[in-house]
Amino acid sequence: MKNKGLGEFEELILLAVCILDGSAYGISVKKEVEKHSGRSILLGAVHITLYRLQDKGFLKSKLGGNSEKRGDRRKRLFSITETGMQQLQAAQDVRQKMWQFIPQLKQ
Repeated sequence: MKNKGLGEFEELILLAVCILDGSAYGISVKKEVEKHSGRSILLGAVHITLYRLQDKGFLKSKLGGNSEKRGDRRKRLFSITETGMQQLQAAQDVRQKMWQFIPQLKQ
């Protein structure tokens, strides 16, 4: 599969969307990435990346229900596409292959 340019942060965002399985929106993705990476990230960076991944065809989104807590605004919920899942798998495959060539790990 041809690599369309998946960066490390994009990969983390895609992984978080997968973990959240249908309940991924800006803040939930931010919390998931921070929880697993130990990094502090900006919500704006998450939103930009979610939309960029959607533009690349790796994510799709739909509007969820509104709530009084959010001022009757609806959440945009993201989920991974087949292409996005293939891209994640390709990234994992490359990493696994490269780990095998580290001299101190070869047996």
